[in-house]
Amino acid sequence: MRRYVLTFAFILAGTALIVTGVILGDPASVLSKAIRICMECVGIG
Repeated sequence: MRRYVLTFAFILAGTALIVTGVILGDPASVLSKAIRICMECVGIG
């Protein structure tokens, strides 16, 4: 039973952090950085 409580707590904490990041607009920032890194790898940027 304790294992399930711990698992549920981690899932709940992870979900809360993901929702907080989406509200603060982090996905756009991460996508922008990923595109920049990819273009540098190919030699375009």
